[in-house]
Amino acid sequence: MPDTSEAEPAGSGGGRVRRAVFRLVMATLILLLAGRTYQETAVSLARSDGSLHTAEASVTELTSRTVSGYSGGGRAGGSGTYFSHTEYTVRLALGEGHKRVDKVADRVGHDLWEGKRVVLGLWHGRVVEIDGQDVWPGWHFGTLDVTLIVLAPLTTAYLISLAVSAAAFLAARTGRVRASRDDRFGPCALGAAVGMAALLALLVDAAFGNVLAYWPAVPVCAGTAVALARLSAVIRRLGRIAAEDTPAGTGSASARA
Repeated sequence: MPDTSEAEPAGSGGGRVRRAVFRLVMATLILLLAGRTYQETAVSLARSDGSLHTAEASVTELTSRTVSGYSGGGRAGGSGTYFSHTEYTVRLALGEGHKRVDKVADRVGHDLWEGKRVVLGLWHGRVVEIDGQDVWPGWHFGTLDVTLIVLAPLTTAYLISLAVSAAAFLAARTGRVRASRDDRFGPCALGAAVGMAALLALLVDAAFGNVLAYWPAVPVCAGTAVALARLSAVIRRLGRIAAEDTPAGTGSASARA
């Protein structure tokens, strides 16, 4: 049997593997980001409209620890602001089970003691409130959230490019002109720029303590809307060019016949 391994372009297999791995990683990031966004948005809505499930519980254990350090610097650098605060870990007896809440703020923890009866606000079994006070961590500096925040520009740009590619494909399938990769680049770049600007604005706003529960959707929606509007203009321009070229081509064909 003849060896056909050299018939394939060199590196084509590796390129396909890299693309597949990249797409798998991006799909995972998108799913994680969508899940976290849904979770935070649902908890925020449940708290605002009072739809949290409530249940009585008792505090079985209350431990605290002091967290201190320097923000934005340290002793060696001579910069940064010193901070110190107390965090609590609360264990609660709820029916026949137990709940544990970590990193409870001092303003909530100092009103608790072992044996105290409290009312919990629960979202799908997770403790969101204790006696009406918020103990839900929200978007925070945990490993998952930091990863999603750092990679948000990449995820946003990828989602915008997917939306542009899907819109271009649908336009071609419905009989309109086919937009090439070069034609799609401009709308993708413009949409990504708008998405990055929206991300920057959200980061500045978050620095002042204003964090939107659904913040990942803002840059994606803004960038996608601008990119699709630009793509629509590109497709109309390509359609006009094709319409202008068609009569000339038809006339030449008739003359040759």
